[in-house]
Amino acid sequence: MLDIKDLNIAFHRHLVLHDLSLHLDDQELVYIHGINGSGKSTLFKLICDIIKPMSGSIEKDKDLSIGALIENPGFLENETLEYNLKFLASLKNHYDPVLVEKLCREFDLPYYERMKLKNFSVGMRQKVGIIQAIMEDQQLILLDEPTRGLDQKSIQTFCQMINDLHDQGRTIMIAAHDYLPDIHYTHIYRLDHGQLHPDEMD
Repeated sequence: MLDIKDLNIAFHRHLVLHDLSLHLDDQELVYIHGINGSGKSTLFKLICDIIKPMSGSIEKDKDLSIGALIENPGFLENETLEYNLKFLASLKNHYDPVLVEKLCREFDLPYYERMKLKNFSVGMRQKVGIIQAIMEDQQLILLDEPTRGLDQKSIQTFCQMINDLHDQGRTIMIAAHDYLPDIHYTHIYRLDHGQLHPDEMD
């Protein structure tokens, strides 16, 4: 599905990723952790072609569909939740209203209310970001600090969603400080000095 070889990128002469390599097969559930500035968000941006590496290669399956939540999600602030999700889905013309309504209900989000996104709390916005990353049957899902601002109930809902998506055949990468033991990870990596190292969590 995804093959990364000898990836290098630097910002302001500081090498963030150094000869980083990773092979990802179908239906893997990967957790990546590392200190602030270790390059977790940068790696996801590279996979999504938001930024380009200095050297190295990223090979993806042809027509691979990627859903991503990277850093702080941006929305049409003066529009409703329903409008935002329909707009985002229209970019690829893949919108399942039954699924989206179900996801919003599980996250206690006001799908049909006229509240504008600018009035959403940090946690509510984060849940919208998660939903847009998974609502279009994406094959590869990248989630950067997905539980930021979520309460305990929402974290439990998130863990169940991720396990269900993995059981349905999705490939998922989560980069976060917080290790969630309820998620059934297949691989765990520590991003340190620009490279990924296999790791285990207690």
